[in-house]
Amino acid sequence: MVLVVVFGAALLVAVLLSGLAARTVLSTSFLFLVGGALVSDGFLGLIHITPDSEIVSVTADLALFAVLFTDGMHVSLPKLRASWKNPARALGLGMPLAFVFMALITHYLVGLDWTTSFLVGAVLAPTDPVFASAIVGRTEVPAKLRQLLNVESGINDGLALPVVLILIAAAGPTADSAEASGSTIAMELLLGLVFGIALPLLVNWLVRFRLLGAEPKLQPLLPLATGIILYAACHLTHANPYLAAFSAGAVIVHVSPEAKEFFEPLGEALAELAKFAALLVFGALLTPQLFGDLSFGGYVAVVLAIVLIRPASLLISLLGTRISRKERLVAAWFGPKGFASVVYGLLVLQSGIPQAEEAFTLIAVCIAFSIIAHSSTDVPIARAFDVDELAGIPDKPADVDARPKEVQADAGT
Repeated sequence: MVLVVVFGAALLVAVLLSGLAARTVLSTSFLFLVGGALVSDGFLGLIHITPDSEIVSVTADLALFAVLFTDGMHVSLPKLRASWKNPARALGLGMPLAFVFMALITHYLVGLDWTTSFLVGAVLAPTDPVFASAIVGRTEVPAKLRQLLNVESGINDGLALPVVLILIAAAGPTADSAEASGSTIAMELLLGLVFGIALPLLVNWLVRFRLLGAEPKLQPLLPLATGIILYAACHLTHANPYLAAFSAGAVIVHVSPEAKEFFEPLGEALAELAKFAALLVFGALLTPQLFGDLSFGGYVAVVLAIVLIRPASLLISLLGTRISRKERLVAAWFGPKGFASVVYGLLVLQSGIPQAEEAFTLIAVCIAFSIIAHSSTDVPIARAFDVDELAGIPDKPADVDARPKEVQADAGT
């Protein structure tokens, strides 16, 4: 119950400061991360959470599922078909380059064996647009840039997962386990894709029956019910829930755009709550001991991962594209490590491989530094695209605001 009180207090503070945070370098994500750290055993000792606590894996899992489900609803297939080349470059070239570069510096600077080093690279390869919301969530920012970041981050989670699972098996006691798990991983991904496509189609088919249909005030709950059933079905059958979540969101917006419109306010709020809960719990793991366990070489690797590896990898992948220099630089910087990396890092820790704890320490510190760096720089960088009213709250009284009503309405969305 103490954790519930702490979460409620953190949520209240975050909401009260959200207007200020949306106009400055202050970040609500950072508030929850710091709040979790302050109430943990490392500081005030109000809550007692360890990496193997069930609440850690459950909250991270739910948060990633919720974020991917809502992210999938932002995928427009017509727009994607019209401009798929940049995301394809980021996924097909930028992500593998970041994966390999991270493995190299992990091996040579931290001293982990090659298999575990590549495992760390795979865990830290996925990106998360949640911590760059002022960039991906504003219509004033060029659509090509927003689509690149959203599509890349939405798909790379699913691409990284089989690599993470195979490398965990390869780093285990027997090399044969990697081969044995290959078919299992493929089946889990296939089931996740099938569930993510079939269930929304089934629900959409049921809605079309004359005697069935939701009244207006309950229509937002239809996609929610779909998501809940999908989450449970995936865990009962060991299907991949993250691929299922993203594909389900994309199918819903394709077959029933009105359902997406009804659900969007509720879905975004639920995803935010899940994200904040996961950040609070993850912050509780960031004790002084964890930071003290990371070597100097580990800190160098973390800094290089954020300021060099991601930017260089994406810039290389975007060479020759028509995207502007400013947009390329912004896309290269915003490669934050988010919930996918948290979940995959916990899989590493709980796997029992020989260097699991060392790998998790490096992963956790890198995620924490990434959240701080990226969520505190999205607002200043967004201003480069003439995004002025980032909070939707005018700095001066509304009765003296001389902007056209249409501009005021756009600024409040």
